[in-house]
Order: sequence, then C-alpha cells, then structure tokens
Amino acid sequence: MNYPVKHCAVIILAAGKSGRMGSTKQLLPYNGKTLLEHAADEAKSSEAGSVIVVLGHAADEIIAGTHLSEVHLVKNGDWESGVASSIITGIKVLIREHPDTDAVLLLVSDQPYIDSALLNQIIARQQESDKPIVACEYDGGLGVPALFHKFLFSQLLALEGDAGAKKLIHQNPDLVASVEFPLGHIDVDTPDAYRNLF
Repeated sequence: MNYPVKHCAVIILAAGKSGRMGSTKQLLPYNGKTLLEHAADEAKSSEAGSVIVVLGHAADEIIAGTHLSEVHLVKNGDWESGVASSIITGIKVLIREHPDTDAVLLLVSDQPYIDSALLNQIIARQQESDKPIVACEYDGGLGVPALFHKFLFSQLLALEGDAGAKKLIHQNPDLVASVEFPLGHIDVDTPDAYRNLF
C-alpha cells in the first residue's frame, strides 16, 4: 500500500494543566515569545499547511496572553480526561475544515527545540520512506513530533484517556520510519526544566 502525502497539517496539543510547573507553561517566555507562540510559529514556517492549536486548561488566559495569527484555535472541553481527547478534537476539526489533508504532524507545545527544519525533515522522511508514520527518535525510544497518514486517522480517533500518539507508534512498528531528534527528551514540565533552558 502507498501513502502519498501532498497536504500535511499540524496539530499542536496545548490543553494540559501544567500541574508540575505550577503556572501555565504555554505562556512561559522563550526567545522573545511564549512557548506556545514558538511552537506555532515554527509550524507555520514549515512546509506543512494548516495549523490547529488545541487548548483546554486556562484556554481564555492563553488566548489573551498570546499572539496566535493564522492558526485555528479550538477548545477541548474534555481536556481533563487525557491527551487522547485533544488529539480527537484536533483530528475532527482537521477532517471538517481541511478535508484534503493527507497527513497530520502532532506536536506538543513544551518541546522547546522543535523547529521548522525538524518538521520539514519529518515530512521529507515520510516522502522518501512512504511509511504512514514518522516519529522522532530520542532518549532510546520514539515519540512526538510524529506524522500520521490519514490512513491512521480512525485509529487516532479511537484513542482513549492518556493514550497518545506513542500508543499507535508502538502498535504499528512495521509502519514507522524515524528521524533523529537528540534534544527531543527536553520538555518544560517543571520550573527546573525551564530554568535549564537558559
């Protein structure tokens, strides 16, 4: 089976509570922007097309505290049930608003070293490998950012609770290609992790 991709969209998952951070990490300053603005701008600068940002906890605070132009903001009212609900929310919007999309790149807003070059590398790897999943390799495993062909949208829509993209990556090892992202293990979950960025 072939998995051609002409139109790839981005979904940024930014609905979490930031419990260990103690403040809304999507709004933390980073390189003159907020962490969420950084993720959105890198997504917009990539070869992907439409960018959807899924918000949940403190959504109104985040909207008020960021400048997010040319993205589709959507609120996940069920964010407390786990990351699966945010993936499902984003995929449903993608199918409805951008039906010509062939694949989606799933990002989180707290991996500060994501950039457009990495996202373009993931898209290029999909095209050269013709695999329906391309995941990033770091810290001895595979994870997000990760690309999923529309062939797998039904599986993304069937996720539950805290089961995220990694579940599909692990369930379909023969369908996965990878790119190296050595700094992918760095995320901003705690005040110490944030301080270590500077």
